[in-house]
Amino acid sequence: MTEDNILNRINSPSDLKKLSTDELYELSDEIREEIMTVVSNNGGHLASNLGVVELTVAIHSVFNTPKDKIVWDVGHQSYTHKILTGRLDELKTIRTENGLSGFPKRNESEYDCFDTGHSSTSVSAAFGISCAGTIINDKYYTIAVIGDGALSGGLALEALNSAGKSKENLIVILNDNKMSISKNVGSMAKHLTKIRIQPSYLDAKSRVHKHLKKIPGIGQGLARGMSRLKNWIRINFFGHQKNMFEQLGFKYYGPLDGHDIDQLRTAMRAAKRSRGPVMLHVCTKKGKGYEYAEKNPNVFHGISAFDIETGEPKSSSLGYSDVFGEYMCERARTDKKLCAITAAMAMGTGLSEFAKKYKTRFFDVGIAEEHAVTFACGLAAGNATPVFAVYSTFLQRSYDQILHDASLQNLHIVLAIDRAGIVGEDGETHQGIFDTAFLNTIPGITVFAPSSFHELDTMLDTAIYRTKGVVAVRYPRGGELYIPEDYKYDGEDYTFYGNKFADTVIVTYGRVFSFACEAVRKLNSEGTNVSVLKLNKIKPLPESAVQKISGCRNCFFFEEGIESGGIGQSFGLMLYENGFEGQFRLNAIKDYVHQAKVNSALHRLGLDADGIYDIVTDSLKK
Repeated sequence: MTEDNILNRINSPSDLKKLSTDELYELSDEIREEIMTVVSNNGGHLASNLGVVELTVAIHSVFNTPKDKIVWDVGHQSYTHKILTGRLDELKTIRTENGLSGFPKRNESEYDCFDTGHSSTSVSAAFGISCAGTIINDKYYTIAVIGDGALSGGLALEALNSAGKSKENLIVILNDNKMSISKNVGSMAKHLTKIRIQPSYLDAKSRVHKHLKKIPGIGQGLARGMSRLKNWIRINFFGHQKNMFEQLGFKYYGPLDGHDIDQLRTAMRAAKRSRGPVMLHVCTKKGKGYEYAEKNPNVFHGISAFDIETGEPKSSSLGYSDVFGEYMCERARTDKKLCAITAAMAMGTGLSEFAKKYKTRFFDVGIAEEHAVTFACGLAAGNATPVFAVYSTFLQRSYDQILHDASLQNLHIVLAIDRAGIVGEDGETHQGIFDTAFLNTIPGITVFAPSSFHELDTMLDTAIYRTKGVVAVRYPRGGELYIPEDYKYDGEDYTFYGNKFADTVIVTYGRVFSFACEAVRKLNSEGTNVSVLKLNKIKPLPESAVQKISGCRNCFFFEEGIESGGIGQSFGLMLYENGFEGQFRLNAIKDYVHQAKVNSALHRLGLDADGIYDIVTDSLKK
């Protein structure tokens, strides 16, 4: 970026108001270049950010932030927002340890009024913020920016229903980059919108209504009659029926070109002049300005570091998601009842190939995890075999459905829980550290935790074909780690590695088993006799495993999950109930985990080989 770039002159959104329209377009191009450079080095959400550059520039040039409030749904499209609000110099640190978050954070900037990370929350939050302003008589505009994907979430629809009935000056901007929301998005609808957002039209409309209402006795009736006549003309002459947003109570402007800054700013000014909730329907192109992202927006939605010239990732390897996808395709070839469900994450969960090969048995329900679980229950009730592939962090939304719809009826559904454990650079909202604790409360559920690709295949077989009721198989992001050559998975609920009669036992499951084996190898080489009890099934806990080590002197439990209510606490309780009189030490996660590379986060938490070695060594010295 050269010194004479417009971007270098932008220190806050107020600087945008000094720029001409041509300069705003030039600024948008510079922002795109900056985002591509940073994401190619750090990884992150590229396509979604490239698609909202002009939209973000328009918002900040019309509204007066931070006095006016912007809530970004999901928040992974907020990079331009961060650049325009004084964080350009820090952008190179985005998604790195102690750097900028890839999502809005209230503790990061006064311009971030609400933390986000999961979808479909913006309208609820923005409506609440707007109502708070009314209550305390603090006048400002509140804007919710939500994508058409997030709009498929039930929470967003609930919020629209509630906000539409209010008189709040809430502005919802629908960033539509994929689907059509209404039938009437053709040239006539665009022409009507162009007329309706012009200041001259709005002024004339306001004056006419104002004067009509002043006519004694009949004024109010005449004003209502004119509104009905206008709607009748619109429907009968232009075929413009009310869409769902208008029926919910929103004043609707759209569709708008999301890359036309003049049109966007005119519409936003019209929204500011309106009374009550307003919906601006904006059409954008995901990945705009970068050929590879435009052609493959799904691939470039969330991407690791890549080469800008070729669009190719700088590193790639086989991961658990790939192995899961291969397994599903192989089993579906002969098992005609096997179905796959995803909540708008077919590529991320490894189901893209399944979606192509078995279209009638693949269901993408959109961003609706609650629906996905209950839908799976319906499939199971109809004697199909549903597997719901979902990231651990997003499964949190489905707790009630797992409890009441699946567990209570003892229906056989399988939860393939991807991204279990530490996920890394996306930070607190995406770490998969809570599923073990909340699934631990579900009666009758079975939970498996593989430590290798082979174990994933075997445990999926067990979950789908040899276990009743609700079954979960949880596995981490990324690839397979070190497994000792002399270790062999025998298909049992637990496995000992090392001397099963050792006085000191490390108990763990999943990915941490690899680190535990490395630590034990080092401990044993130094004369400390330690073994590993690997839990293959973590719910229900195998009581025979607890009994086998109840006579040991020291038991260390390492868990890549939240401590409170987790597997380690349950295991410790069972251990003491079985007469254990030794030292039990639990090392699990006690709080939210901030963004960092996975290895760095595990080390900081004492869950890597060095951490396990240090904790065991220090404890045995006491």
